Formats: sequence, structure tokens, C-alpha cells
Amino acid sequence: MKTAPSKTIYFIAAFKLFKAVMLLMVGLGALHLIHRDVAEVLTNWAQHIHIDPESRHVHRIFEKAFQANPKQLKEIAAGTFFYSALLFTEGIGLLLRRRWAEYFTIVMTALFIPIEIYELVEKLTLTRVVVLIINSGIVWYLVRRIRKSKAFED
Repeated sequence: MKTAPSKTIYFIAAFKLFKAVMLLMVGLGALHLIHRDVAEVLTNWAQHIHIDPESRHVHRIFEKAFQANPKQLKEIAAGTFFYSALLFTEGIGLLLRRRWAEYFTIVMTALFIPIEIYELVEKLTLTRVVVLIINSGIVWYLVRRIRKSKAFED
């Protein structure tokens, strides 16, 4: 069943689709690195998009990537493709204003909140706080929206 249009729903859908595209790119990047000189490829990418490969954050990512073997890169690609497909499903369903997509988004987003809390307890960072706030807000908004529409149906 379709629901009434909402700018917030479109924002959530865009957010989910953005994450899906980013994960799709990570998966494709992981596949691209199989059987290549990872250090050379990542350094070229960093130079191409004007990122300093010596910055501590980029350097830490590069160190982990340099240690990845082809099997691990395939596993990373498979995991990101799977999660990307889930996010595309959420985003497209929300854009089409399908009720099932609201339920699906609540479940999928809420499943990750305990992990996000655990990660936040392990290491407090602004990014982790923002992600937790956004995802909690999405769940809260969609639950409230569904409850309101159920009240009007009764």
C-alpha cells in the first residue's frame, strides 16, 4: 500500500541510495584490486582524487588494504554487494512509497543500532555519534509514521 508523500521519506531514501552507491563502489574497488599491486593502485587513486596518502587516516586504511589477500578482497566485495543490494531495496521501496519498505527499513536500520552502540562504547568518535543519531532518527520517524497511519485506519 502506498503512503502519503513526505520530504523526510525522500531524504531517507536518498540517504539509503547514497550509501548503496558508496558500498557498490567499495565492492567494485575490492574486485579491481584482486591480483594487482594494491599499494600502487591505491596510491594512484589517492593522487587522482587529491588525497594525501600520508595523512594518518588514509595511511591507516592503506596499511589494512595492503595486507588484504585475494580471498579477503572477494569476501569484502561479496559483503558490500549484499549490503548494497539491501540498501538499494530500502531506498527504491521508500521512493516508491511502499509500506513494506518502511517496515523493511525499520528492521534493517534497527538491527545495526546495537552494533553502532557497541562501536561507540569501544571508541567515541564524532562520526559514530552522527551515524547513531541519524539511524535512530530514521527508525523513530518511520515507527511514528506507521503508528500514525494505523491510527487513521482504525
